[in-house]
Amino acid sequence: MNKTTDLRIEILGIDQLQEYENNARAHGEIDIAAIRESIETFGFNDPIGIWSENNVIVEGHGRLAAARMLGMTEVPCIRLDHMSDEERRAYALAHNKTAELSKWNFAELNIELAGIKKIDMTKLGFEEVKTTEEYEAFEQKFIPEKTTDDCYTPPKVYRVVADYVADTYDADPKNFLRPFYPGGDYQKEKYQAESIVVDNPPFSIFSEIVNWYEEHNVKYFLFAPSLAVLNYANRATAIALQATVEYENGAKVATSFLTNLEDRCIRARTDPKLYRDITEVSKEAAKDNHREIPKYDYPDNIVTAAMMGKWSKYGINQSFTDEEAVLISALDEQKEAGKGIYGKGLLLSERAAAERAAAERAAAERAAAERAAAERAAAERAAAHRWKLSEREMQIVASLK
Repeated sequence: MNKTTDLRIEILGIDQLQEYENNARAHGEIDIAAIRESIETFGFNDPIGIWSENNVIVEGHGRLAAARMLGMTEVPCIRLDHMSDEERRAYALAHNKTAELSKWNFAELNIELAGIKKIDMTKLGFEEVKTTEEYEAFEQKFIPEKTTDDCYTPPKVYRVVADYVADTYDADPKNFLRPFYPGGDYQKEKYQAESIVVDNPPFSIFSEIVNWYEEHNVKYFLFAPSLAVLNYANRATAIALQATVEYENGAKVATSFLTNLEDRCIRARTDPKLYRDITEVSKEAAKDNHREIPKYDYPDNIVTAAMMGKWSKYGINQSFTDEEAVLISALDEQKEAGKGIYGKGLLLSERAAAERAAAERAAAERAAAERAAAERAAAERAAAHRWKLSEREMQIVASLK
């Protein structure tokens, strides 16, 4: 395929275009309205991609629908006849998918939106609630829990572990293997007699991996799930650390290690220095990966949906009328900084502000009472049953050195 084809814009009548019957991109009313607003405000600057003598639309169905709503009879088009039928279908999917893969830089977006005064960006889909940094914290609640099955070990953490293996077992780092990078297949790795696997395997198949390595005489020093590491102490040495590692995908996992590089008579041991080193470097790596999300506090004259939701939770009845409250999206000070109130808020009269403050105090008191009750319940649960050794187990203990 010639990727440097000379593309020219053609002006065609809307009735000359043929919508692709298997178009996989669905456009809702809000989407079409935003496209229409963009065309009306800035012009039709993104021509519709068409293919073949029938002018089948490759990409641009949403723009066509918006043009119809605007009463347009002609639209600019780019002919994509240099593509084969398979290529134009693949391109239609790729054209939309690549747009999905990008993310907004909310800090920069706020700056840009703050500088646009004469154009109503909400009509283009930029809801004020989605332009605040608070929204990023909101989004995090809907991200699925992450595990070590789909992540990379932070380089700083891996370096500490690799150095430890090299120093402790007099091993050459050139022989270290990492077969568990996403997409890898550890059973197809080319293992040599001097090879040592120093890596973080998927914990969901950890037992399968250990068994395979033992059967194939592969040397290893593996990151392991802390609470389950003793399950494998009959086959290798468990180094119990319970060190919390935040992996690059955000998963926070209590981590220990399992290795067959030790004398087989050692079932399990601790290593305070390795724990300290990993904990320290994990904190550094976490700082590298995180941007602090700001927390906002408001004067009593502002109330948000989150505040009122908390009052409902703690049984507090409160209402505000249109005579004592007005809906706002941001304080003037926030607007100057390109910020806003997440979900908008109400600007209250002085009398209503006093009621708001009283409701907040009542909610705080009831929350404190709830926490105290939870702590009492936890203390009761802590008084757990202490298990005893059986006669058989006492005999085993007596036989141990």
